[in-house]
Amino acid sequence: MKPINLKQKHAEFTKLWHPHQIAIVDDMQVLLAKLQGEFVWHAHEHEDELFQVIKGTLYMQFRDRTEVVKEGEIIVVPKGVEHNPMTKDEEEVHVLLFEKRTTAHTGGVQHEKTQTHYPKI
Repeated sequence: MKPINLKQKHAEFTKLWHPHQIAIVDDMQVLLAKLQGEFVWHAHEHEDELFQVIKGTLYMQFRDRTEVVKEGEIIVVPKGVEHNPMTKDEEEVHVLLFEKRTTAHTGGVQHEKTQTHYPKI
């Protein structure tokens, strides 16, 4: 039980769209990720997903709108809602994710960006 410095943990990896696990809370995991460009349209059938922007601006695309999530803000994507996170102008965005340990990275979609293992840092 020690404090976790999010800036220091983000500095430990460079891979984009590849979450790294920093903590477990009951059946939930806390992940850090670096995002740049556009991800992939997907949904999580049984799990909600929380994104907190640590650095930069995240654009969370939904089929009917795009929500702008700024540094220090969160957005919760409810289970079953198709979404596609993205950044603009080559900005690297740092996020904290809070989701169930069973949550598949890209839901039921298989894509070259799909990750099946989240390294612990």
